[in-house]
Amino acid sequence: MTDVRSWITGATARLGDRVEAEMLLLHVLRKPRSWLFAHSGEALQTDVQTAADALVERRAKGEPVAYITGRRGFWTLDLTVTPATLIPRVETELLVELALARLPVNLPLRVADLGTGSGAIALSIAFERPRTQVLATDASGDALAVARRNAQRLGFNNVSFAHGDWFAALEDACFDLIVSNPPYIEAGDPHLTQGDLRHEPAAALASGPDGFDAIRRIVAGAAAHLAPGGWLLFEHGWQQGDAARALLTAAGFAQVFTAQDLEARDRVSGGSRGS
Repeated sequence: MTDVRSWITGATARLGDRVEAEMLLLHVLRKPRSWLFAHSGEALQTDVQTAADALVERRAKGEPVAYITGRRGFWTLDLTVTPATLIPRVETELLVELALARLPVNLPLRVADLGTGSGAIALSIAFERPRTQVLATDASGDALAVARRNAQRLGFNNVSFAHGDWFAALEDACFDLIVSNPPYIEAGDPHLTQGDLRHEPAAALASGPDGFDAIRRIVAGAAAHLAPGGWLLFEHGWQQGDAARALLTAAGFAQVFTAQDLEARDRVSGGSRGS
């Protein structure tokens, strides 16, 4: 019978990643990571080892860990994810930070999250600003169902949901801030056929020959749904900052900026509608 330490060593050799090996085993055991420190020499039951080995094989074939476990941490939340949604990534937390900086804690403001996916951005904002009403939208009914389940499981009552493509889901509503992590990869980018991206929904990743089809629509339509002084913020690729600022400026936005992520790469751009 294999013990925990030996199994992790073997799985790490198979995957090349100890953290992923630990995550898969802990998922089978339904234990927190802290459990490992006191139980590394404990023997694994045969059924546990068989189940964990099966997950390692799935990961070795390229399936993302988040889809295997059905979970991904984002901000301070533990989110359900499925192949209908993008896998939330840490760089997107910058978008949340920038949104919160423009949302005073004690005001009953309105926020729209376009293309919410798992609900990561919308729910993080709703958690940090409980007086703010957040509308999460998505063109994918399957993705919206995942976001809804996350909101229900986490107990949020200041988030609502609307099914529709970008601004079609907003009807004539107006907001103090609009956020989005839209598709922004060039349709022919070879990265789309590599790594975890192979398994994620293509419509949530790629957007036209230059990656800007969705961003152009968002920038063009945002002002009609923003209150005076309201902000539009969106994530984009690390080489797209200049073009994003040019679009915002041409559309009449003020205070146009681009913020960089922890790797000093352009990541989020935005602007204000003005008063």
